[in-house]
Amino acid sequence: MTDSRTKLASALAERFGEEFAVPHIAGGVAGLAQLADHRSMRAYADTPVPADLVRLLCAVALSAPTKSDLQQADILVVEDKTTRAMLDLYCGENPWVGQAPVFLVFLANNRRQQRIHALRGREFANDHLDAFFNAAVDAGIALAAFVAAADLAGLGTCPISAIRNRAEDVATLLGLPARVFPVAGLCVGWPKHAGGISPRLPTALRVHKDRYDEGDLDGAIAAYDARRNRTRPYAKQRDEKRFGRQEPYGWSEDKARQYAAVERGDFGAYIRKLGFKLD
Repeated sequence: MTDSRTKLASALAERFGEEFAVPHIAGGVAGLAQLADHRSMRAYADTPVPADLVRLLCAVALSAPTKSDLQQADILVVEDKTTRAMLDLYCGENPWVGQAPVFLVFLANNRRQQRIHALRGREFANDHLDAFFNAAVDAGIALAAFVAAADLAGLGTCPISAIRNRAEDVATLLGLPARVFPVAGLCVGWPKHAGGISPRLPTALRVHKDRYDEGDLDGAIAAYDARRNRTRPYAKQRDEKRFGRQEPYGWSEDKARQYAAVERGDFGAYIRKLGFKLD
């Protein structure tokens, strides 16, 4: 227990640049330490992941909370090599999509709810933004639960938001019907190396009491940039051809450059094409 408590405190200190007291609790410290030590993994060993383990982790992930018991998250396991190759192409600069032993696509599924209304002869009165939002959030919760379960099983994972770069092409490839859309992909495999803990913004900026309070936001971002550069500096600068080279180059500059270019600007039109109303 002492080792787990030390590991938990150490992982959180490395992650947030803060000290954390670990209270004495009845159990679960080892699991908390494992989750706090999470590392995104983009390099995998050649060892295959057993299909029954993937199925087990899918079941654990789908045991997570779901809005009003509507159960609007699905998981699509992609095994066909040709399909994997096409998804690799659609996802762009994410070579691990094709290299990972297992690739999953987490889906938001509002189709079943629509069918239930037809079967029961009830009006679908909530055909507005919330219908889309609930399904998308359900898929996100299932994704997070799968990542946590995979960590506990000793696997490495890497979520892939680029699955939405060409969402309509992905939907056609995977045979997704109306009211079902991809939220994220997930690479899964046995880690090839230990990886590293990604620093995060301080908890004081993201955990609020009673009322939202961002405090000295600019100062916190600058301090985070500096801390991140000390521990996990960026190996390269994003889109130097457009933005030039900047020293020091930190997280805030990287994220500003990322969102200075349009990403998935056609996603809303695709969602409306599926039948969702986003009013």
